[in-house]
Amino acid sequence: MSSAPDAAYDAGPVAALRRIAFLLERAREDTYKVKAFRSAAATILPMGDDEVARHVAEGTLTGLPGVGASTAAVIADAVAGRTPERLARLEAEQAGPLVPGGRALRQALRGDLHSHSDWSDGGSPIEEMAFTAIELGHDYLVLTDHSPRLKVAHGLSAERLARQLDVVDAVNTHLADSGFTLLKGIEVDILDDGGLDQSEEMLARLDLRVASVHSKLRMDAGPMTRRMVAAVRNPWTNVLGHCTGRLVTGGRGVRPSSDFDARAVFEACAEHDVAVEINARPERRDPPTRLLELARDIGCLFSIDSDAHAPGQLDFLDHGCARAEDAGIDHARIVNTWPRDRLLAWAAGEGSNG
Repeated sequence: MSSAPDAAYDAGPVAALRRIAFLLERAREDTYKVKAFRSAAATILPMGDDEVARHVAEGTLTGLPGVGASTAAVIADAVAGRTPERLARLEAEQAGPLVPGGRALRQALRGDLHSHSDWSDGGSPIEEMAFTAIELGHDYLVLTDHSPRLKVAHGLSAERLARQLDVVDAVNTHLADSGFTLLKGIEVDILDDGGLDQSEEMLARLDLRVASVHSKLRMDAGPMTRRMVAAVRNPWTNVLGHCTGRLVTGGRGVRPSSDFDARAVFEACAEHDVAVEINARPERRDPPTRLLELARDIGCLFSIDSDAHAPGQLDFLDHGCARAEDAGIDHARIVNTWPRDRLLAWAAGEGSNG
């Protein structure tokens, strides 16, 4: 797209607002900035073109809920067929690959196994996450909102998760002709004893389960190792999420890796056909390189996941792909390069050979 603010533009004001929000999210801008554009898009989405154009002509856009001066300028430009200046600038600055390297692997990925919506601690509705995944070329996206013990993240009780599964069914019905599938999942908390923080009945209803440690990250190495190995051995576990729990940068500060016997944990992953997540969030870079290489040498499967909490963060896969390429990991061992049916068969315990 041209970076000239007066370039022709015919995608419409909703598309312009959504694209700006996406680019701000992938650039890790403040949430309040993103919310302004998504709120404005939600306000004008149900309106007809003529009604939006009337508000532009009368100068009354800012009287609409969720529309401020900056978003009104974007809407006015788009209605006039001009590329909004904010959009042009973001396209020029932010639209390219997030990191060099990993491009062939990124093209090979068919989906993403770890994402969050506003049902837990994500910032956008389920359908917006699905629409963005389609726009990125995904064949599938696994919705993995948090489990109930993680109250700070509004984790889903069994009852709320059951309601969410009905919403996923409705989204898939709406998208039936798209070739895309929103898969039913969870990021389930690994409890202190290695149990999983959701009922057996609900875990059985899901397509795929990511198991992660979110509490007592400084537990002594022995108990932490036993905790993680027990979770990996649980037949419902498919992916071991952000295994060290570390933070290396970002607004939440830094946090050291948990202490555990990585060889024992990764050998359990290899034995039980559980994928080690390469968490692509730039503030995590988890597992660290030496552990990523250890898991590679042990023979583990991998999943490169965005851990997206907003639609634009689905593009964080760039970071994980570059790291996997640097580590020399065979594409065939990365489960989200697999077609949907093979992925689902593996997640159901039918093996990883396809």
